[in-house]
Amino acid sequence: MVSLKFKLIALATAVVAVFAAPEIVKRATPNGTGTNNGYYYSFWSDGAADVNYSNGSGGSYSVTWSGNNGNFVGGKGWNPGSTRNITFSGSYNPNGNSYFAIRKSGRSLVDLCAIQSVKTGRRPGSSLIRSVFLMAVYGWTQNPLIEYYILESFGTYNPGSQLTRKGSVTADGSTYDIYFGTRVNQPSINGTATFKYWSIRSSKRSSGTVTTATHFNAWKNLGMNLGTHNYQIVAVEGYHSSGSASITVN
Repeated sequence: MVSLKFKLIALATAVVAVFAAPEIVKRATPNGTGTNNGYYYSFWSDGAADVNYSNGSGGSYSVTWSGNNGNFVGGKGWNPGSTRNITFSGSYNPNGNSYFAIRKSGRSLVDLCAIQSVKTGRRPGSSLIRSVFLMAVYGWTQNPLIEYYILESFGTYNPGSQLTRKGSVTADGSTYDIYFGTRVNQPSINGTATFKYWSIRSSKRSSGTVTTATHFNAWKNLGMNLGTHNYQIVAVEGYHSSGSASITVN
C-alpha cells in the first residue's frame, strides 16, 4: 500500500512542476518597438525562445538566448531607414547555426530559409529543422513591398541555398552574393506577399561599415528596385539556437 507521506510528496512535486513551467516565458523580453537614446529599436519573439534583449547607451544593445528553441530578432537603428553608411561593432557568440544582419522592419529574418527541413535519411519522411543565428543590415520598403538583408555573419547554414542567385557586388572589403526570393502567406508590414533581396557577405565579420548605397545600386542594376524606406536596424536573430551578442550601432 502506498503511504500517505509518499502521496503528499508526489503531489507537492507535481504542483511545483506546474507552477515552474511559466518561468521560461517570464525570462523572455516582451515584444516591443520604440526609441531609446536617440535610436529606434525593435524586438520580436515568437514566445518560445528563452531570450533577454536589453537596450544600452547610445546605439548599443545586448541579447542572450538559450534552450535551442523558438525564434527572435532584435536590434537598433533608424525609422525611417535610408541610404547611409552604417557602422557597427561588438561581440557575437552564437552556439550552433546563426546570422548577423542589418535589418529593416518586419518580424523574422529567417521566414524563408531558417525553417528549412533537411532530410536525415533515418526513415522516410523524417526531417530535421536547422538552427539559425544571424547578424545583418535588414529592412523593408513600401511601394514596392520589399524585405531586404545585407548579411554580415552567419553560421554553417547559408540562407542563399534557398534563394535565386542574381549576381555579386564588391563592397567594404568583401564580395557579396546577391539573391532574390519571395514570401507567400507570411507576416509582413503590409499584406502577406513580399519580395526579398539579399546581399550575403563571403568574409564574415562582427564589426565594420556597411555602405548601403553600393548594395542598393547593385540591386537596381539587376532590376531589383526598392521603394520608400520603413525602419532599418542592425539586427541579431536566432532560431532554435543559443548564444549572446553585444552590438553598438552608429
